[in-house]
Order: sequence, then structure tokens, then C-alpha cells
Amino acid sequence: MPLAQTWSVALVGLEGHLVEVEADIAQGLPKTTLIGLPDASLSEARDRVRAAVVNSGERFPDRKVTIGLSPATLPKTGSHYDVAIACALLAAAGVLDISSLRRSAMIGELGLDGRVREVRGALAMTLAASRSGFDRIVVPELNAGEARLVPGIDVYGVRSLRQVLAILRGDEIPDEAPPRAEPRLLSESLTRVPEVDLDDVIGQHEGRRAIEAAAAGGHHLFLHGPPGSGKTMLAERLAGLMPDLSTDDSLEVSAVHSLAGLLTNDAELVVRPPFIAPHHTASLSSLVGGGSGMPRPGAISCAHRGILFIDEAPEMHPLTLDTLRQPLESGFVEVHRSAAVAKFPARFMLVLAANPCPCGLSGTNQGICNCTPHVLARYRQRISGPIKDRLDIQRQILPAARTITDGETAESTAVVAERVRAARDRQAFRYRDTGWILNSEVPGPVLRREFPLDGASQRLLEDLYAAGRITARGFDRVVRVAWTLADLQGIDTPTRELTHQAFQLRSGEPLTALADARPLKGTAA
Repeated sequence: MPLAQTWSVALVGLEGHLVEVEADIAQGLPKTTLIGLPDASLSEARDRVRAAVVNSGERFPDRKVTIGLSPATLPKTGSHYDVAIACALLAAAGVLDISSLRRSAMIGELGLDGRVREVRGALAMTLAASRSGFDRIVVPELNAGEARLVPGIDVYGVRSLRQVLAILRGDEIPDEAPPRAEPRLLSESLTRVPEVDLDDVIGQHEGRRAIEAAAAGGHHLFLHGPPGSGKTMLAERLAGLMPDLSTDDSLEVSAVHSLAGLLTNDAELVVRPPFIAPHHTASLSSLVGGGSGMPRPGAISCAHRGILFIDEAPEMHPLTLDTLRQPLESGFVEVHRSAAVAKFPARFMLVLAANPCPCGLSGTNQGICNCTPHVLARYRQRISGPIKDRLDIQRQILPAARTITDGETAESTAVVAERVRAARDRQAFRYRDTGWILNSEVPGPVLRREFPLDGASQRLLEDLYAAGRITARGFDRVVRVAWTLADLQGIDTPTRELTHQAFQLRSGEPLTALADARPLKGTAA
């Protein structure tokens, strides 16, 4: 009985699983059966493949055909198995050499005329095939750019099933019309910002200090102040202060963006930290990820190794905002669906911006706030305490005193980015024997045990904790920020002054000298 097999890849989150595609042709009435837990779009492959084979000049078997996808217990979703199914079927029919399918993986959706259409997640699938030892992979031509980002595997970008068969037979590859890129149905909540420079920001010395420390240590940041004070300007310039991604991080981030449909056709590795700014009306699933059947990554995974900026944060639904609590601690998010549980990386810097009240005038000298105490309290409670407790740096941004300065020039992004790079190098060297890279990633107990502060700094934090001005979690986060400030200054250990400044960055107090600091009453930082 004629039997042939080839290979494709199934994605569960970013994890690729090799799928063996088998085709069996037996005596019986013409019928095509597809088994192996296919979803609706994959079940329709029977008709797509039949039309594509016939319209490519080949003969579709007029007997009983069984297509099996193994492992049978793994749910299969999507239309990217079409090319593998067609090749396995033609090999079983005897018009292809079965040996030509060995060590080759195939992905691509077939049009009824035999064209090979682009698919999502080609980079992640190619990574999975390469790690499984495959020598070559056949992909749609529009996905070839991202697939070739993976080293060590030959990538064949094809426009049609006819070209695939010519490659497998060793024949001359026929010329085909260039493929037409399909419209990319990207989430409207995902936006990119243009290249901007920090020297555009006039004044705002405390705000500039805050974003520099956040970029150097990977600390989460909360900026609050009246409209027009410069919160969004500072947040948009934060990504420019961060160094390029490492090779491993670039591949991981690019794989997430490929699965989300964010990579362009002339794909290159994502080398800059991504800046993702979902609108405050974004739904929970668009933020975390989801979808029917196999889940897709959301905004927080697209911001992996970069920045997730939420402007007008109190306007976002509190339950949606609170879903960030677990990813902020763990660095990943799990999306549970009936078909599978998908795990996506989500180690990002969270930057929130907020007005002081619905009208934006509370606590400012720009006008009279008409918000009632009840409205003020309800507005400020929309960002929950557990979320605020996870934000290492919290700064009030007030309008600059002057819009034009006499002879004063602000530091550019390039100058500040060089200090940030040097600070990150110091962190990488200090934690070289551990699994961490940035101060914000090191667990508090490890930081206190392996990298203790000096006696004066320790006593300062213990006094603040005893006075109820910082929580136990806040204690550890102040220590992390203090180490970042020391790295920015190029010193080996945080001083008492830097530790106090770290507390001020954490609590939102004005940045004053230690001798001028006065005890403040209020909630714990």
C-alpha cells in the first residue's frame, strides 16, 4: 500500500512541535479523510489541497486517501500544513521520490490555484525545525526573509506548489508571478513611536533622572502629573536610552512578533527594544493574549525585552490592568484555552502615565479642580495598590518652569544612553555567575545576602521600614534602585546618599539632599 510522510511544525505558544504528516492511498471509493485533531481551518485543507494539486498540473488520486497528523494527541490549528499534506499525498501516489522528503520541513497555505500563501509564526517554526536537526525548510516566499534569520538551516522561499515540486524533483524551477502580500490584521492597540531624542525635553530634571535610572536597571516606572507636563514625551524617549538586544533576545523577540504578525515581509531581526503602547480601552485578551483555539500573543508579549507604555492608565479597566501583576513578577504569561495552554515570554518594563484626577488640575496651580473627594479617591484607586507596589520608580511630573532656557542645553539621547550602557555592563559583570542580568531581576534575598549594602545605608532603610514608610517589597525595590544609581555613577557600592535618593525615586518625594530631607507622613512606599 502506497505510504509517504513529510514534516511540518505545530506551535503551542512559542514552543514548536514537529508534526509528521503521513499520506496513505488505499483501494476504495474516492474519499479524503484527515485525522489527528485538526481544527476547522485545517479540516478544510482537503478541498484546498485537491484544487491546488489539480490546478498545478498533477493528478489527484481517485481512491481512498487518509492523511494522518502525528502526534495525534496534539491539537493542530491553522492552514500552514497544506504544502506538507500535498507533498506527502503526491509522494504516496508515486509522482514524487519519497527520499526527497526526508530531513525537510514544510510550511505554507495553498490557494486553490496552487499559490503558496504566507503564514504567521514562520520564524518560530523555522527555529523549531532547526533545533530538531532538519537541514532545510520550505516556506512561502513572503515568509522567507524572517525564516532566513535562523542560522544553520537552508530556507527555500516558494511562490507555488509547482515550484515546491520542482525543488523536490531537482527540475528547473518555473517562473511564477510575484506573490501579493496579504493585508496584515494587526491589533489597532499596538503602536510604534518614531525616533525621538531626549534633548527635545526642556527642564524636567527629576523626570529625566527617573527614566535614566529605569533604563539602566530595567525598573518599572510610574509618571503622574497634569496634562501637558511631559509624561508621554519622557516615556517615548525611554526606549532610545536602552542598548540593542543580544542575539538570543533578538531571535526570541522576533519570533513573538512573527507569531503576532508584526514582522514586515522584508523581515530583519528585531535588534532594538520594542515600544508597545496599547490604548487604555484595550481589552484583556489584546493585552494578555488569546483567541479561539490556539492562543496568540498579546501586547505584553510583544513588549518582551522592551517597554509596555500605558498612557491614561486610570482610564484602563482595573481588572485588565491587574492582569499585569503575575507577568511583572514571573516574566511570562500563560494563556489557558480548551485546545492547549500557551506560554509566552513577557519580561518587559512597565511604564504607566496618569493625570492626578479626571480634570487634571488637582494639586497644580493651573486652575481650580472641581473633582469631589469621592471622585478623586475613586480615580486614584483605579490603579490598585498591588500594581503600584510593583513599580520601582514613581515620579510626579509638573510643567517646566520655563519653555526656553538661556544658553542651557539638555543632554541628548546618545549621551545618556552611553551612561546607561556602562551601567548595564557593570551589572552584567557583577551578576556574571548568576542567571540574572539587571538589578531589577535579582531576588531581594539574594541581593541582600550576596551584595549587602553598607551599614549606614542598611540602617537608613531599616529606620524607614520601622516607621512604616516602606513595605517589605518596597525595601527590596529601593535596594535595587540604589544599586542602579551606584552603577550609573560608576561606584562599587551604593552610598547612604544614593540609597536615600533611591527611596525618594520609589516614594515620589522630591529629590533633595539627605540633610534636607524631612519625615513625611503617608502610606508606605
